[in-house]
Amino acid sequence: MVRSRSEREAEGTDLVLILHGYGSDTDRVSGLFDALPPSATGVAIRGPFEMDDDEYGWFLLDWGLRPDLAHVLEAAQHAFTVQDELAPHHRSVSVAGHSQGMAMATTMMRLRPGRYATGVGLSGFVVDQPLLDLGGGTEADPVPFFWGRDRADLVINPDAQDSAGEWLEERTRLTARTYPGMGHGIGAEELRDVAAFWRLYLGT
Repeated sequence: MVRSRSEREAEGTDLVLILHGYGSDTDRVSGLFDALPPSATGVAIRGPFEMDDDEYGWFLLDWGLRPDLAHVLEAAQHAFTVQDELAPHHRSVSVAGHSQGMAMATTMMRLRPGRYATGVGLSGFVVDQPLLDLGGGTEADPVPFFWGRDRADLVINPDAQDSAGEWLEERTRLTARTYPGMGHGIGAEELRDVAAFWRLYLGT
């Protein structure tokens, strides 16, 4: 777990849980801390799925981006354990994820509807599993969600992008942006747009 500020300084701020991608780690998404407004504290959580060379994920993933539901739920519980420990010290909770981390962020929103102030998904996907939506329904006040991607992303296939777009359009207050040539990374222009999104919904 990597924090953008100390526990003492974070007390009473807006908590933003940041989830890395597959074969990654917390350091690779800590750059999102730079986009946070002064009112927010970022906490990057390391996924429980251990891979080679100090790389981690949230659950085993194949090229079709169709994970086992049981593994997804186990990973979500790992993130919820951290959230439940930290949340009492903050005035709100948001989730943000890159790549597989976006799948985790949206899974958390599906399992705990009405709990999050904002969501951010970057170059990622939404788990194609309707069972995750059974308990949630459609929220009366949908969560503001920022979705950034490159349509030509070679990691997230077009079908997964289309499926994510359909889910987000139906269930969130969506702000969608595309960044040609960015690939599967997090671009500087995208980071500026995320910062503006958080300033709008989390304050300054």
